[in-house]
Amino acid sequence: MKLIILDRDGVINQDSDAYIKSVDEWQAIPGSIEAIARLCQAGYRIAIATNQSGLSRGLFSIDDLNAMHRKMYRELSIHGAQIDAIFFCPHGPDEGCTCRKPKHGLFEEISARMQMGLAGVPCVGDAYRDILAARAVGAVPMLVRTGKGERTLKKYPQELFDTPVYADLAEVVESLLRM
Repeated sequence: MKLIILDRDGVINQDSDAYIKSVDEWQAIPGSIEAIARLCQAGYRIAIATNQSGLSRGLFSIDDLNAMHRKMYRELSIHGAQIDAIFFCPHGPDEGCTCRKPKHGLFEEISARMQMGLAGVPCVGDAYRDILAARAVGAVPMLVRTGKGERTLKKYPQELFDTPVYADLAEVVESLLRM
């Protein structure tokens, strides 16, 4: 089984420093839905690992989050694609949980649910915390320039010297499918 782990905001959909709080604010990054469809056609299982501290901050409800995910699923289904599982951390940065990236609790949950180790599994993110969580479980971190990716590159150039960087998810998928 081939598995890939994707961050959500900034990789699949547009990101915002003010958080994505509603179904109307959830807008796919051009080419991301089609890229996920290509992964599905190539036999990949797809898991999402996403921090959603807007829940604990009271910026949106679990119903709002579910509505955003239903919208994503609808857009994916139009292209014959699907996500196998979404794992999210609802906690704020000061709550001391083990699931909030850069900790790797979400990745451990994915490993358990998929019944496989994560060594060598591609993990795509736009923030340094995504890279750290992937490294902690022996996965292969990949950074996209969308979302917070450009800021991440500027802030952590030394720490990211060995991390592959791509324009967007579509470019990541193109690279994976050529391997």
